[in-house]
Amino acid sequence: MTDPLTRWREHAGSAVLLDGFHALKHALRFGAEVPVAVTTDRAAALALAGELAGDVRDALDALLIEVPAQTYASLVPRPHPTGVAALAVRPSREANLRTLARTPRTAPVVVLDNPRNLGNAGAVIRLAAGFGATGVVTTGTLDPWHPTVVRGGAGLHFATAVERLGVDELPPGPVFALDPEGDDIRGVKLPDDAVLAFGSERSGLSVALRARADHLLSLPMRPQVSSYNLATSVAMTLYHWSVTGGASTDSRASS
Repeated sequence: MTDPLTRWREHAGSAVLLDGFHALKHALRFGAEVPVAVTTDRAAALALAGELAGDVRDALDALLIEVPAQTYASLVPRPHPTGVAALAVRPSREANLRTLARTPRTAPVVVLDNPRNLGNAGAVIRLAAGFGATGVVTTGTLDPWHPTVVRGGAGLHFATAVERLGVDELPPGPVFALDPEGDDIRGVKLPDDAVLAFGSERSGLSVALRARADHLLSLPMRPQVSSYNLATSVAMTLYHWSVTGGASTDSRASS
C-alpha cells in the first residue's frame, strides 16, 4: 500500500480537504471520490461511524489509515476534534454546469451575489443540501470551494452543484431576488425552477443582479430590525418554497 503521506502530497494540490469525521461522512454519502483518508485513532473513528453513520462504515473501514497525531496535525490548518481528515476529488466544473443548466428542475438554485463571509457561504451550502436545492452559485470574488467554506458546509458540497459564475451566466429560470423593498414573500408561490438570489451581507444586491431579477421579494421583519443573517434568509426562503408546493424532502432526521 502506498504511504498515506505520499498519497496525500500527490493529491493535495488539486483536491478538496475534508476536515473532520462529519465532512468525510457526508462526502462519501453523496458519492465523492476520496483517494486518501487519515485518522489519529482508527478504532474510535470506526466506532463513531457505527454509532452515527452505519451506511458508510464499510467505506470508512476500507479508507481510514491511522497516523501519529503529529503527522495528522501537519496535514490540516487546525486539528479537528474527531482527528479525521481526507482529500476528495472536486467535481468537474463541466458536470456542475450541466446540473445547473438542466431543465426542468425539481428544486431551485440559490445564488449568493458577491458574498463576503466564508462561514456564511458554507452554512448556505449546508442548508441548500438539506433542502435538496439543485445548486449554490456565487458571484464575485469569493471561492465557494475555499477550505473554510467546505468546512462550514460539513462536506455537503458533494450533495449539490456548487460553482462561481457571473451574473450573465446564471442558470435558466425566473430570478426571485430578496430585497427589503420587494413584495412580501408570503404572498408568492416559488416555482421549482426558481433562481433564488441573495445580496451581499454588506451592500445587498448588486446593480447587475437587480437588473437581472424578474421578481423582488422581501422577508417578514419587525420594524427597526435592519436585516437577517444571510444563512437565515436563505433558510426562510427555502422553507417557504418547500411548504408552498416545492418538491417533497425526506423530513427524517439523520446524523
